[in-house]
Amino acid sequence: MGTASIAFPLNMSTPVSFGVSEAANVVKDHYHQSIQRLRETAILGRGLNDAIRELNATYSECSTGDWDGYNALPVSEWSFGFASSLLDLLPLGTPAPSIGAEPDGHITLEWYKSPHRTLSVSVSPTGELHFAALIGTSTRYGSDHFVREVPQAILDLIHRVAAA
Repeated sequence: MGTASIAFPLNMSTPVSFGVSEAANVVKDHYHQSIQRLRETAILGRGLNDAIRELNATYSECSTGDWDGYNALPVSEWSFGFASSLLDLLPLGTPAPSIGAEPDGHITLEWYKSPHRTLSVSVSPTGELHFAALIGTSTRYGSDHFVREVPQAILDLIHRVAAA
């Protein structure tokens, strides 16, 4: 990400407590490798690795000003970091979003099933998550602060959008 002072753990809500010894680091590495392998499966991963690659590409393309030719702000390292952590914290089996950038420097995560089943989450550099969903004729929108876990309201909307 370019700035050493910004650190986003792989999974801030990991229910496992890791120590600081060399043995604890080995256990932590094996744990994260196991989670990574599960995320690479077709059923449990559901495209999350592709979404992470898409996030990296979006950040790379949009991290300088005027990336859209219309004076867009650069995507912030903080927006990138919060979006990356949010993707990492999605429960296994959660469908992956498509990723985009907004002219205000935010990252957008979008779950789209049809014109009447869609959810958009805007990730700000301060960790605010602004969301809007259309599910049938019902709309839901709001804001929540991202702190160590994906807000339950957003998880519920993802699953409602993805439902058959």
